[in-house]
Amino acid sequence: MRKWTGFGLVAAVMALSLGLAACGQSASSAKPTQELRLPATAQLDTIDLAKATGYGQTGNVFEGFYRLGKNGQVAPGLADKVQESKDQKTWTFHIRDNAKWSNGDKITAQDFVYSWRRTLTPATKSSYTNMFSGIKNGDKIIAGKADPSTIGIRAKNRQTVVVKLDRPIAYFKILMAYPLFAPQNKKVIDKYGKKYATKSEYMVYSGPFKITNWSGTGNTWSFVKNNQYWDKNVVKLQKIKYQVVTNPQTGLSLYQNNKLDFANLTNEQVKNYKNDKAFKEYPYSIVIHLKYNFQDADKEKRRIMNNQNIRQAIALSINRSQLTKKVLGDGSVTPTGFVASGLAKDPKTGEDFAKQQTVKNSTTYNPKLAQQKWAQGLKQLGIKKVDLSIMAGNDDAAASTVTQYLKGALEKNLKGFDLKIQNVPASVAQSRATSGDFDLYLSHWGADFNDPISFLQIPVSSNSLNYGKWSNKQYDQLINKAQNQDAGQPEVRWQDMVKAAKMLNQTQSFTPLYQANYAYLQRNTAKGIIHNTAGTQWSYKYAYIK
Repeated sequence: MRKWTGFGLVAAVMALSLGLAACGQSASSAKPTQELRLPATAQLDTIDLAKATGYGQTGNVFEGFYRLGKNGQVAPGLADKVQESKDQKTWTFHIRDNAKWSNGDKITAQDFVYSWRRTLTPATKSSYTNMFSGIKNGDKIIAGKADPSTIGIRAKNRQTVVVKLDRPIAYFKILMAYPLFAPQNKKVIDKYGKKYATKSEYMVYSGPFKITNWSGTGNTWSFVKNNQYWDKNVVKLQKIKYQVVTNPQTGLSLYQNNKLDFANLTNEQVKNYKNDKAFKEYPYSIVIHLKYNFQDADKEKRRIMNNQNIRQAIALSINRSQLTKKVLGDGSVTPTGFVASGLAKDPKTGEDFAKQQTVKNSTTYNPKLAQQKWAQGLKQLGIKKVDLSIMAGNDDAAASTVTQYLKGALEKNLKGFDLKIQNVPASVAQSRATSGDFDLYLSHWGADFNDPISFLQIPVSSNSLNYGKWSNKQYDQLINKAQNQDAGQPEVRWQDMVKAAKMLNQTQSFTPLYQANYAYLQRNTAKGIIHNTAGTQWSYKYAYIK
């Protein structure tokens, strides 16, 4: 889950990740209309799954071998039979006899082969190619050292797909529930050419719903029931209508006037509605954190950022309890490290990974120790003052609040620290972050699937998403072990990841601030909606209006 933009994710998990609620009862019928009216915080920028920058909603229109069910568990998808080899490196999937595209075409094994190759082709410009790591030749293709046609997938026959892995992947089943790995229809792509995915009608869908009334721009669109879907009989909703609402107060008014069935609340609104019967909170595996630029273009700033005492002083100066409870007040929680809580449990003990990654004096508030670390850092650097800037995308309402809080807290606790705020449009922030044009960056990361590695792969030296260019050989080795030699040993692999997470905490190569939680007003007539903290957050396959 990378950026808070794009098809399916969330301009803060809300754009398409929103969704819950229901229309009222039809005036001309005793049965309620099976339709939801939902807000979105941004327009859809693409409906091409190979080019998407997030997949919070796409599981509703695209489906792979599996889909994500309740509590992050894998549920049946387009495959009705699956075989795994003893060495865990060969998976065979049989496609259902009644699996069809929304245009009636039969979904075939070759559609999966074509999809993976197209996504990995450089000309497609997919931002999610790193997800193919571990699949045979995936790492070579990502590095530009092998052709996409060599990716470890083949069509044994019309309905049988064989996937080969370079190594066992502990989270492979849940990975295959991710919409990125769903099939794509070559015939349709060839038919529409440059028009493909530019409008909702220039696309075919494999999931419970299909998109209508989307023209590439515009503030409204709909998901409608896909009557060609293999499991269409369980799909009760006929339509999900989306409307872009950029102002939270406008969204609240539309909800109150029965124009919307769902309203996202700001931290100020939460204070007024937290005792309302319609008030709901939904957690996400998203950790908002500070990124430091270890390769800052300014030599002096680069020295400052690379000083561990300075980074630790910053981390210890932040009262996360105050930030989450009083400043944000939206239910967000204090993190124990870079990996979100509630994401994964120890395969041996069942204990939350977040508890095991804890390191004393890393994410706790300790201004006295912070001042000591700060003094040590300044002495090592031979300076008395620090001037840095913090960059944040201003499309997120909380960003300005958080940056103002950080400026106040850091300048109060750390003598000689001058923190300048740079709130810029999200697209500008993303571009600058990618090119390394920042000192501190108010960033975030959300899990694509329920495994700690979804977070821990980001700080690896070679990862392009490691915008601050932090690099540590020991850390890289631990992640490499977890992904390779220890991949088939769950308990050993788990300890590799715990050690890596503790290293992030100890060095403060990334400084966690809070774990996101989102609050809504939701009508109580919507039933059967599945919410998950990672991957495809919202699923409407079993939703209905009571």
